[in-house]
Amino acid sequence: MKEEIILYHGSRQIVEFPEVRIARFNKDFYYGFYCTLFLEQAKRWAVRFDNGGVINEYVYVPDDTLKILKFPEMTEEWLDFIVSCRLGKPHDYDIVEGPMANDTIFNFVQNFADGKISREAFWALAKFKRPTHQISFHTIRALTTLKFKKGYEITDEE
Repeated sequence: MKEEIILYHGSRQIVEFPEVRIARFNKDFYYGFYCTLFLEQAKRWAVRFDNGGVINEYVYVPDDTLKILKFPEMTEEWLDFIVSCRLGKPHDYDIVEGPMANDTIFNFVQNFADGKISREAFWALAKFKRPTHQISFHTIRALTTLKFKKGYEITDEE
């Protein structure tokens, strides 16, 4: 039997049928549908615009036939990949998984990309941030590995 993993997606609404959307701004791993293993992180995503939001829960069954890129931790390759994606350069992965460049880390990434800080300065600033996780689904085939389980409303007080 294949491994089943619970993933969370924080949103303003229930997302029973995930899709890859082209957004105004490029994200860490480019355009995709983003989830996390961490419920607390999904809660922060859900309430970031208002006082409340929705936690969507999915069962994820990995598929070894997909092209998957995993970054177990923040590395030089992770940094270069995020900078490339943030600059709008597409990739051909179905799924990308790894640490998230949250708001603070993103500022460091942007400063590095703009040449305002060195690679060494980036790592010195980034090393004290709490662990994060994201897994992004970039193709329709990748989205078939997700099965909607439930969605429920939360407030920023939870």
